[in-house]
Amino acid sequence: MSKSTLQKTVFLLSAAVLTAAAANAVQAEEISQAKPADPVTAASGTADSSPAQANAADTAENTESSSAISPENTADTSANLPAEARAASQSEDTKPVEGQQVDVRILATTDLHTNLVNYDYYQDKPVETLGLAKTAILIEKAKQENPNVLLVDNGDTIQGTPLGTYKAIVDPVEKGEQHPMYAALQALGFEAGTLGNHEFNYGLDYLNRVIETAGMPLVNANVVDPATGKFIYQPYKIIEKTFTDTQGRLTTVKIGVTGIVPPQILNWDKANLEGKVLVRDSVEAIQDIIPEMRKAGADITLVLSHSGIGDDKYEKGEENEGYQIASLPGVDAVVTGHSHAEFPSGNGSGFYEKYAGVDGINGRINGTPVTMAGKYGDHLGVIDLSLTYKDGNWQVTDSKGAIRKVDTKSHEADQRVIDIAKEAHEGTVSYVRQQVGTTTAPITSYFALVKDDPSVQIVNNAQLWYAQQELAGTPEGQLPILSAAAPFKAGTRGDATAYTDIPAGPIAIKNVADLYLYDNVTAILKVNGAQLKEWLEMSAGQFNTIDPTKTAPQDLINTNYRTYNFDVIDGVTYEFDITQPNKYDREGKTVNANASRVRNLKYQGRDIDPNQEFIVVTNNYRANGNFPGVREASLNRLLNLENRQAIINYILAVQNINPSADGNWHFADTIQGLDIRFLTADKAKDLIGSDSDIVYLAASAQEGFGEYKFVYVAPKTEPVPIEQPSSPTIAVEAANLQHSRVDFPVLTAVDPSTNKQASHKQAGAESLPATGEKHSALAILGVLTVGFASLLGLKKEEKN
Repeated sequence: MSKSTLQKTVFLLSAAVLTAAAANAVQAEEISQAKPADPVTAASGTADSSPAQANAADTAENTESSSAISPENTADTSANLPAEARAASQSEDTKPVEGQQVDVRILATTDLHTNLVNYDYYQDKPVETLGLAKTAILIEKAKQENPNVLLVDNGDTIQGTPLGTYKAIVDPVEKGEQHPMYAALQALGFEAGTLGNHEFNYGLDYLNRVIETAGMPLVNANVVDPATGKFIYQPYKIIEKTFTDTQGRLTTVKIGVTGIVPPQILNWDKANLEGKVLVRDSVEAIQDIIPEMRKAGADITLVLSHSGIGDDKYEKGEENEGYQIASLPGVDAVVTGHSHAEFPSGNGSGFYEKYAGVDGINGRINGTPVTMAGKYGDHLGVIDLSLTYKDGNWQVTDSKGAIRKVDTKSHEADQRVIDIAKEAHEGTVSYVRQQVGTTTAPITSYFALVKDDPSVQIVNNAQLWYAQQELAGTPEGQLPILSAAAPFKAGTRGDATAYTDIPAGPIAIKNVADLYLYDNVTAILKVNGAQLKEWLEMSAGQFNTIDPTKTAPQDLINTNYRTYNFDVIDGVTYEFDITQPNKYDREGKTVNANASRVRNLKYQGRDIDPNQEFIVVTNNYRANGNFPGVREASLNRLLNLENRQAIINYILAVQNINPSADGNWHFADTIQGLDIRFLTADKAKDLIGSDSDIVYLAASAQEGFGEYKFVYVAPKTEPVPIEQPSSPTIAVEAANLQHSRVDFPVLTAVDPSTNKQASHKQAGAESLPATGEKHSALAILGVLTVGFASLLGLKKEEKN
């Protein structure tokens, strides 16, 4: 392209974007004046509309999304069957008769998280351990064994990888466009699904667009309109299937499908949902809907429970209630998920089998078949039901739940899924390969649970950098500003590949996504010194209690504690005395009221006053959660930017990162001389530094892991938090201009169809209602100035 042509292109691009930006700015300003305290409304552009009002037009256009319970919009006429079977299903010949038997198979995916194809976008390479394209191979084999199949998806479908981000923010799904995840599910023959908690991450407007074109009913029975109490989404679907019985005769079975989502979405996505929805307790919602489904003609009932199995103790409103749902009268089968775990084990060795009534060999909980098929498409859930028609009803006479793992040694993947994914996949790959800076050393998270770690440090540095600018000149900016971040990838759920591993050299968007997996939004909390300590006491649950008198090996890491809850708070220094018991359990409930693991908590070298106030920058998930200390915060509000984009802006400003941790936390000397063990990836043995605190022992029996010994080494000096680096003026100015989430790397993505640079649609306030971020024409112009300078070669690029 000639220089003149490029300049013309830039001019046209700037004119188009500035025109759109100006319109957005006017709209954002009007909304801001109308309801300045409601970030959801400001982002969506609908000042007073409730979810019911927002869905009214959608329902008029798409009766499949109607929440009214009637045979007209809840019964499936088996339109997906061949014409001959359809005709048969409508004839007298397919009516069930006394004593007739039929074997039905329910196949279920859960927590796909936009893993459409077998590709790791963070490592930018094909993999054989995940992806719907791999799961589809299992589906076809299971259908060959028994063609009497119902295919369902259990939610958390549209978020989770850069592909999800790409289709929500960079090239967002528009009205009338089908999301590629649902295009693939529909092509594979899926007939129903439910909503997971992550379906709400991008706001209700985006979710409604996805639901309209899903190609299947997405049912939910516990999200209701706060004003009317009516269902916002279709509460259930009755799917009439024509199956072949054990004697080769066609017969019909009506399967009622419903679903639930954890009530905690009201906290996790407060900015999107506050005042717009209410979420009922999952057990109560299912108790109420099952009789309605039976009354409407359901022969058997299936619950898509986007909830973990949990435990055998019921507390109303809790997050994981799969155990209780499976125990309800009238429920014939349950698909669970959300926890990214696996059930059943098939051999009696599973985690949930310690609870009464749990059969991990046959996959039943209190007699009801249940599956939980892992995550990312790495397993397929298979529920087999033997039905007998007796006394005028289909009855379940036998059942079994099982899960099947994808073949990780094979390169086989379903070509239909690959073809459907092509455009979104290639666009995502181009997007994540865009460089934003460089790192002078590798950034890994292999040791993030045993010592202060560079992968967490960089996130905290970026959050501090952003918050200091955002709060400058405000009362909050006069207080000490701290930052909290956790290692998202630290061998999560026994996966030896689940670690951040960024080589030295260029840092691209894919690497930032690897550092920060979730589409969270920055938030600030005002806490005092006492609350800060309780926050860290909760984080200390990551570690087992070590017996200081024991000479035998002891395990350091509490594997039941989620690593994304192990917050490292930068800006202060502290120790963990892990010979003391935990004060809180993994849910934040007090278990040892007088316990204290946090020692020597200091700010600028001085013991923290319990009444001293601090601002802590974190994310919306933590800010709206139930962490001790956090839940007592006197100020809790969102800032203007996603955490991941704050990291991108920080790297753009700094350009060359030095990935070294400041050592602001360590273990107390009470474990000195003890034999402390932990697992991390076996490959991490090549990354052990010279501090002598980590010793590699041997490969672990657990696939991909190695066994290591942690050796207490006294800190050489009192740890001092790293001083924030200064930033190039132009990048700082661009960041100060409202910190637009679409920085110039996004504006110059490569169009995979032409291999030319293409200008994506501006991902402004309307395309991501989660943040309530306002954009002004001046802000867009500032960011475009940086982007155009890059395009025209006015800004020097570092050589790779």
